[in-house]
Amino acid sequence: MINQKAIVVFSGGQDSTTCLFWAMKRFEEVIAVTFDYGQRHNLELQCAKEIAQELNIEHHILDMSLLNQLAPNALTRTDIEIKESDGELPSTFVDGRNHLFLSFAAVLAKQKGAKHIITGVCETDFSGYPDCRDVFVKSLNVTLNLAMDYQFVLDTPLMWLDKAETWELADELGAFDYIREKTLTCYNGIKGDGCGECPACKLRARGLEQYLEKRQGGDAR
Repeated sequence: MINQKAIVVFSGGQDSTTCLFWAMKRFEEVIAVTFDYGQRHNLELQCAKEIAQELNIEHHILDMSLLNQLAPNALTRTDIEIKESDGELPSTFVDGRNHLFLSFAAVLAKQKGAKHIITGVCETDFSGYPDCRDVFVKSLNVTLNLAMDYQFVLDTPLMWLDKAETWELADELGAFDYIREKTLTCYNGIKGDGCGECPACKLRARGLEQYLEKRQGGDAR
């Protein structure tokens, strides 16, 4: 365990909760930060709050409602359809979201004396979001260090994992059942296995099925 503090950018979803358990194994003190940007489902904020309380994690919810005004999208507006089209970014992409989230997480981290900021972004199993790419995270890491004269480390434990491997990591962390039952990934606001129809649920379910097949095959041997 590293004798340092870490901040986890935390939504209460599968990926960020896996990152939270990952951080708890590695750092002496873990703080979670959740952003309220006018999400379609307030349940996401409640879910994050409940998980943080259950795991005894210091939790901050920051107001980012301006993002909703600047970048209308399907995650915040019920009148915008959730859809994915070939060659285009999904309607769930929010311009600047990860840039702003990580920047504000860094401000909080410096105030708390934390150098590590952990985010669940991934460019292996993702929807083409430009702000989930490794090159973006590395460039922002440099920018934040220069902007605040502070040696932040942006950790991305899921960056090169597909969803099946993310489930495997959750299992290795002893959090498989917890993450499957208590997290909220669904764009329609249904906890656990979700609605099964939205893009987020389909991606999560496909990874889960692939990992369970692998695990059962290993048990058989």
